[in-house]
Amino acid sequence: MRSQLKRLGSDTAIYGISTILGRALNFLLLPFYTNVLLPGDYGIVSYLFSIIAFVNVLYSYGMESSYFKYSSTLEIGTKKQNFGTPFTALLVSSVTFSAIIALAAGPIAGALNIASNVGSLVTIAAGVLACDAIAIVPFAALRMEHKPRVFATIKFVTIAITVVMNILLLVVAKMGVTGIFLSNLIASASAVVMLIPTIRRNFSFDVNAPLLKALLRFGLPFIPAGLATMAVQVIDRPILRALTDDATVGIYQANYRLGIFMMLVVQMYDFAWRPFYFSNAGAPNAKELFARVLTYFALFMSGIFLAVSFFIDELVKIHVAGHYIIHPNYWGGLGIVPIVLGGYMFLGISNNMSAGIYIQKKTSYMPPIAFVGAFVNIAANVLLIPSMGMVGAAWATFLAYLAMACMMYIIVRRIYPVPYEFGRLAKIFGAAAIAYIGGLLVQADGLSFGWRMGAKVAVLLLFAGLMFIMRFFEPREMAFIRGMFNRPTVEGPDVDTNLL
Repeated sequence: MRSQLKRLGSDTAIYGISTILGRALNFLLLPFYTNVLLPGDYGIVSYLFSIIAFVNVLYSYGMESSYFKYSSTLEIGTKKQNFGTPFTALLVSSVTFSAIIALAAGPIAGALNIASNVGSLVTIAAGVLACDAIAIVPFAALRMEHKPRVFATIKFVTIAITVVMNILLLVVAKMGVTGIFLSNLIASASAVVMLIPTIRRNFSFDVNAPLLKALLRFGLPFIPAGLATMAVQVIDRPILRALTDDATVGIYQANYRLGIFMMLVVQMYDFAWRPFYFSNAGAPNAKELFARVLTYFALFMSGIFLAVSFFIDELVKIHVAGHYIIHPNYWGGLGIVPIVLGGYMFLGISNNMSAGIYIQKKTSYMPPIAFVGAFVNIAANVLLIPSMGMVGAAWATFLAYLAMACMMYIIVRRIYPVPYEFGRLAKIFGAAAIAYIGGLLVQADGLSFGWRMGAKVAVLLLFAGLMFIMRFFEPREMAFIRGMFNRPTVEGPDVDTNLL
């Protein structure tokens, strides 16, 4: 089990480092946008990207998960057929869909209430959607082939292109909102070009009809589930826009994106988690392994939650070259950041628990789980936004992710019961709650900057101390921790690092 965890950790580290570097570049766009665009303009960008997110689900129709399932077992067809069949399907469908959208760009822009001066965004978005769909299977193939370095490099370069083109088109060419979307089209097309070696290595013109039927049967349930999931993730923007204005949406989006620190953790974990649990599903200790992974993941996420919640105010108010990291026009939304971080935590827990559904081929359960989340999110947005504004939108998303995690556990417990370590999880969240309350008290005391920072660090260390006081760590884990700080002598016995 330890070797399996090391493999997961190694892949996660590669995905994580590259994702962090790439997202760090992408994160530079946030202060760039907030210092270049007014909240109203940024609100329009956020609104349009939320629409694109919904359409993207239709373009992919679950083919990524279908590819993971059937390419990992080769139940039907050869290895090249398992690549070429879903790749060809996505290529044909995405080009067809985008051509239709481009031809109907005018009416679509009107239906979306997009100003005529940015109506060309519909055509540009169609190109982005096609390129992203074409890249789905090649990117998945790199993950299944355990080539995280190649995968990460292409993702990093794509993000770098996005950042550079944004600067050129917004600052130099003065293209405004249109420049943002055109930058994404150039970056998405570049990713497809970089994936050509992977496509050539795996592609076959031999489309396997039975395989295609199986792929569709496995993947099509992801369309309603994916739409509902997108509703959880982005429906708050259109609702917030309808109930408030573009400026409020812009402020909300800027601060919501500060949740990137937790989102990165969840995303880089998921990149490695899916191929990991498919590869280890047949192991005799698989369920115990999955349970232990969730425990460690929850501990790590809790530390990230506390660190970001404590120091986000100081981070965004850093003054560099005459500009703040986030323009003061957007500071009014900083209160939603801890709520967003908490929502992402429950998303990470839900992603871990979903392994049983995929392993057991019970993807039909995904739509009801996602629809519960979507219903909770929509209802909470409608109820909370009128009285709480953007804070209500943040709480709506948090409640949706919590509801989905609860539903996921209830269903998975029936079809693939995993002995999750609830006692240890309770200790993690209990210690995190105590530390967070301590952080709020420190923030409210009106201390000087230096004393306040020191007090926050102390409260963060309190969380780690509570883990030992509560006896969270098992004896073998304690031996491993001691071994990290006490190097054994040549004559002494080796430290037992077998945690499990």
